[in-house]
Amino acid sequence: MEKMLANEIKSLGFEIEKTEDGRITYKTDEYGIAKANIWLRCAERVNLKVAEFTAKSFEELYDKTRRIDWSRFIPYGSQFPVSKASSIKSKLFSTTDIQSIVKKAVVDSLKEKYLETGILKEDKEKYPIFVFIHKDKVVLSIDTSGMALHKRGYREVANKAPIRETLAAGLVYLTLWKPGRTLVDPLCGSGTILIEAAMIGINMAPGLNREFISEKWRTIDKKIWWDVRRDAFDQMNDNEDFVIHGYDIDPESIKIAKANAELAGVESYIKFDVADVTDFKSDEEYGFIITNPPYGERLEDEESVKMLYKTMGYTFRGLKNWSYYVITSFENFEYEFGMDSSRKRKLYNGMLKTYYYQYPGPKPPKKSE
Repeated sequence: MEKMLANEIKSLGFEIEKTEDGRITYKTDEYGIAKANIWLRCAERVNLKVAEFTAKSFEELYDKTRRIDWSRFIPYGSQFPVSKASSIKSKLFSTTDIQSIVKKAVVDSLKEKYLETGILKEDKEKYPIFVFIHKDKVVLSIDTSGMALHKRGYREVANKAPIRETLAAGLVYLTLWKPGRTLVDPLCGSGTILIEAAMIGINMAPGLNREFISEKWRTIDKKIWWDVRRDAFDQMNDNEDFVIHGYDIDPESIKIAKANAELAGVESYIKFDVADVTDFKSDEEYGFIITNPPYGERLEDEESVKMLYKTMGYTFRGLKNWSYYVITSFENFEYEFGMDSSRKRKLYNGMLKTYYYQYPGPKPPKKSE
C-alpha cells in the first residue's frame, strides 16, 4: 500500500522524507496532522515522530528515552500510556519490558521538566506513545489518530469476511475507474469497496464523520480542526451524477450494504440488489469489476471456492471489453479462473497475505461533444 499512500501524501502537499515497509515519514505541522487524519484513505494511522535512535540494551533504551524533552509534546497532567510496542530482529524483544522501560523513562523526564517530586498526575487528555524497534533502531512516536483510520464510522455491521476500508480504497486507486464509468462488485458483501469508490468519486474525505484523539490535545488549536473540516466539506463534489452497482446472493449482506452506504452518506450513488454472480450480464460495452470473493480458508470450503472462481472466469470473460480486478488469498486463483492476470500485487488484508489480480481491458473511446 506504500505507493498509493505516498501518492496521497504528496497530493496533500507534504514533503516525504523516507519510505519503508509499512510506513512513510513526511514533514508537516499541526495543520497537517489534522489534514492527514481527515484525508488519508490508505493510511492505518498518523503518528507524530518524536525520536529515532539505536538501543541494544534496556539501559540504553531508558537513557536515550529519558534524554528527550517530552514536555515539548506532552503537557502537564496529560495521560501518556505506552499503548503499543513491537520489536523485529532486535536484541530487545520483550514488548512488555519495552513498554515499562519507556514509560518509566518518560515519567522521569517529565517529572524533571515539571519540577514534580511526587506522583505525576495523569488525568487529562491522552497522548498514546508507540514504540517500534527494528534491528535495534528505536522509533518513538505519539499516536494522533486514536481509533485506526480504517474505522471510518459507517460500518456498524459487517458480514463474515469484510475487507478493511483502507485496503478497499487502495484497490480502487489501482484501477482506472472514475465517475461516469460503469463499476460493479458482483460479490459485494457489506459493500465496502463500492462505498469507498463512491467516496472517492465525490471527493468525500474519509475522516469527515469521525473524531480523532488529537482533537482533544491542548497542543493543537481547535480552530485548525474546524478549518480543515470546513475545507473538506467545501471540496466535496456531491453534484457528481453517477451510479455504481453491487450484487450479492445473500439478502442479509445486501441489507447491511445498504445500511452502511446510508451511514456513509453515499446511498444515492450505489444501487444494491440480490443476485448470483453467475447471472451477471451487462449491456454496457465497457466497465470495471472490483471484487473481494470468498477465499476458501477452511478446507471444507475449498471445492466450492474453486467452482466459484471457475464460474467467475466464465462470466467475466463474457464481458468482452471490461476490466476486472480480484483480491484473494487462494494460491491457485489464476488456474481456477482460467486466465493469467497481466499483473498481481501482494497486499495484506489484516494479517492475511492476499494477491490483487488485475485484468485491465481496453480503454473506452473518448466521448465526442
